[in-house]
This record gives sequence, C-alpha cells and structure tokens, in this order.
Amino acid sequence: MVKMLQAHDVQHIFGLCGDTTLPFYDAMRGMDHGITHVLTRDERCATYMADAYSRISGKVGVCEGPSGGGATYILPGLIEANESSYAVLGVTTDISVGSYGKYPLTEVDQEALMRPLTKWNTVIKQAQHIPRMVRTAFRAMTTGRAGAAHLGLPYDIQYDSVDPSDIWADPKHASYPAYPVGPEPGAAEAAVDAILSATSPLIVCGGGVVIAGAMDELDRLATRLDIAVATSISGQGSLAEINPHCLGVVGSNGGTDETWEMMEAADLVIFMGGRAGSTTTSRWEAPKPGTRIVHFDVDPMVIGANYQTEVGVVGDLRLSLTAVNAVLDKRGQGAETFGGAMAVAEKKSRKFEVFNKLALSNDAPIRPERVISAMMKVLPDDAIVLSDPGTSCPYFNAYYQLPRAGRHYITNRAHGALGYSLSAALGAWFAKPTSKIVAMMGDGSFGFTSGELETVVRCRAPITYIVFSNSNFGWIKASQFADKDKRYYNVDFNRTDHAAIASVYGLKTWRVENPDDLEAVLKQAIEHDGPTLIDVISQSLEESNAPVRRWMG
Repeated sequence: MVKMLQAHDVQHIFGLCGDTTLPFYDAMRGMDHGITHVLTRDERCATYMADAYSRISGKVGVCEGPSGGGATYILPGLIEANESSYAVLGVTTDISVGSYGKYPLTEVDQEALMRPLTKWNTVIKQAQHIPRMVRTAFRAMTTGRAGAAHLGLPYDIQYDSVDPSDIWADPKHASYPAYPVGPEPGAAEAAVDAILSATSPLIVCGGGVVIAGAMDELDRLATRLDIAVATSISGQGSLAEINPHCLGVVGSNGGTDETWEMMEAADLVIFMGGRAGSTTTSRWEAPKPGTRIVHFDVDPMVIGANYQTEVGVVGDLRLSLTAVNAVLDKRGQGAETFGGAMAVAEKKSRKFEVFNKLALSNDAPIRPERVISAMMKVLPDDAIVLSDPGTSCPYFNAYYQLPRAGRHYITNRAHGALGYSLSAALGAWFAKPTSKIVAMMGDGSFGFTSGELETVVRCRAPITYIVFSNSNFGWIKASQFADKDKRYYNVDFNRTDHAAIASVYGLKTWRVENPDDLEAVLKQAIEHDGPTLIDVISQSLEESNAPVRRWMG
C-alpha cells in the first residue's frame, strides 16, 4: 500500500493511528518513501486536511484512519470532497477478513458505509488485489468529474505478500483533471451562436472553472465579448474579483440585491462548471422560466438537471473554453460588446457604497464588515483564506475582493459541516507553505475541532485564525429571527475565551473588542512567524446586515 501511494506521487498523508493500522504504520516507519505522515487528533480533521490539500495542490489528498469509529469519523470529509468534486482518498484499515461475521470489536460493513458517499469504493479482500485497487481508486478520483474514493484495508492481508512487478502507477493519475476530454464536434459552435444571439447574457461560474484551470480562457472570452461574469461561492477565483468583468457572488449566500439584478435581467445565462443548485440560484428563483440556458460542465448528468438547456457543452472546462475561443478566432469575431464591464462597475459601485459605510463603523460588538475590510487591507495578494459556513462566510463571499484568479478561497459548500476550516487550513498550508493561510470561523465552529490546534502547533504552521465570537450558532439564530419571528430556541451558549484556549495550545493570541484595534492586531498576526489566533467579539448575524437573500428586505 505504501509503495502504491508512493508510485502515485503521494507526498502527504493525514491520519490517526489505531489497532488495525499497526502493520501499515510499521511499513511507513520502516520504508524510505518520501511521504510525510501528519498525525491528527480526529479522523474528521484528517479528511478536511486532505480535502483542502487537494483543492490547493491539484493532487489527490490522502487521509487514513482505523476501523470502527475511525471509519465513521472519516465520512464527513469524504462526502464533502466528493460532492464538491475534489480528489480525496480515504484509506481505512479494517478487521481481519478471517474474523468477518464473528462479531469482533469494531466490525462494520465499510464498503456499504462508504458506497453512497464516494465516487468509487471497495474493501480489499486479498493482498494481491492492492495494486489494482489503488490504481482503480486513483483513476476514478482524477478522471471525469473528480471525486472521493475509499479503500478498506483489512488487518490480516496487510501481512501477505504482493508481486513486486505489479507495483506501478500511471503518472497521469497523480493529479487532476487527468485525461481531460474536449467537447463533441459542433458543441462549441452552437454555444457561440447562442451567446452571440443574446442581448444581455451573463456567465455564472461554479468551482469547475478553477478545478480545470480554465481561468485564462474564461478571462479571454469575457473580455473579447464584454460579458459580465458572476460566480457561485465555490466559483470564486474563476476571475480575480478586481477584474472589470467580475460581478462577484450571486445567490442566497453572499449575493446582494445589486448582483442579483443582473441574474434576473439576463436573457441568456451561461452556467460554467457548476450545477445551478439552490444556493447560486436562490432556490431557483432565477434564472426565471423561459430564460435561455447554455451549460458547460464535465459531468453530463448536470446538463438539464434544473433548467431546460438550449445548448449543453460536455467536456473539460479548459478545453471547452479553448474551443469556444478558437471558434471566435476562426470567425474573426470578438469585437461584439454586451456592456458587461460597464454594468458590473455600476452594480459594484452601489454594493460597495453600502459596504464601505458599514466597514467604517465603530460599533461594538465589531461588525463583520469591519473585519473583512481589515483583511483586504492587510492580507498579501497570494493569501489563501478558508471559512466555515457560519458568520464569516456570507460577508467574505459578498465583499472580499480576491486580487488573483485561482483557488485562493475555500469553504465547504457541499454539506456545510461546522469545524471544517480550522483543520483544513493545515492541509492548505502543506499544499502551499509559501502562501499566508488564514482561516475564519464562528465560535460555534471553533468548538467542534479546537483540539486540532495542537496539530497545527506541532507542525509549526504559521496559520492565522480569526474567530467571530458572538456566543451562538449564528446562522440558525438569524434564521429563527427572519423565518420564525424572533422565536429563538436553543441556539445560544456561554461566551468562551478562545484566545486563552489557543494560547494554552501554544498559539500567539489576541482578543479584540475595540474596532480601532482590529487592523493593527491583524497585521501583527499575519507577520508573526508561527500560528496565531484573533478572537473578535463580533456582532451576531441576526443583528446585522448579512448578505443573505432571505434575511434581507
């Protein structure tokens, strides 16, 4: 198993030891394989680390855990990676094949458990199958729509021999997209014809644009046709936010009334690398019925799933957009203008007029807008920011202006489990240690995985954590405020001194209550050569002007 991972150029494994892992760990200890094993404190966190590592590196993220509870704890991260289309391999060791059905400790049907959560999964029954199953897992994860895979490795077969001649790998499967496939003949031409026949087209990008590395081709298309480009939350980075054609996030989380106007006004919506799901379309409020749809995606199953589609272009996003630009080149077209940059400038001007007033507020508790504004002033251009799906998420989605295209922002939008960003930040740092890593979370999220701070300190990772402390599960409390006429129930908890907790683990910490202190403290934290945490006493979501459509107006 170790040699097969090495053959696939695996350089990091995130995991947690257990009884059934003894032979596997002994192999890692005794072999010269060049793989760094990161011991975590929780299997969930190991998978979140592998997920973020995969998102930033473009390589397969690998996590591992033991049988029983380890296998069940690894589930949240695998389903997040799979549904977000990132390549993550979970290896769970298992009870011996020889003890199946005898009610041994930690017995669970791992194959049945993982089946609905992964793109491909098996429990290996014979040692001689290990090389073939590992190759199959990597092939499944990295080709087509990327996703998660699971391999169960029973205890007894870890001692059995394997034919050394079968230890090999296809180097293409070490990263993804592997073996990208272009669109069928005529699809790019049909898409161009549809786009050019529109009056007010709008491109809406999902995470697939960045996964495919299609940012430059998208920029070229948007610029030559002067088309506005909106994004889903996961699609941020398809263009730099400062690009004149980048409208920003649309939809129910981080979308604003100003950006939504363009979604509603479009007579043709071009979805690229996204599923047109509930968040981006604000539960399919727009595009409205009758709006023409062109849809680009690597997965044919998403074409026409939510909207009747006039033109579907199935294929790798980079190859598909290259084909579209080639069609325009061949026709000598590209001077057409849809007024996208001018429209974007007007919408963003109104949006940021509201934001800038709130970002200057001296209110205490501190407004989240003030935190986002300070981050934009202090963070370097190549910073990578992670967010849990709580208080920080809608504000960052709506207002932070990413200065570069690419994956510089990560949030777990497929299943939205709390506790993601604290540990995922470490995976991002291992993937790109030269960039400043910043992770944001609410105090509810902090409580899920705070024990992983020990891992961060042990790894000496100079990550900066920002905790939005408001003593409640903010998203639910704001929903009770908006949807249940302020009938609050079981959403509040005691205030915790997160700075004190983190300092005991070994982080340098600050507690900020005065808005005037925020920028200077953030600068100190960013520049410190080690892990840091800022506990920001912040306004609650239900008291704020959060950019969440159902709470506004």
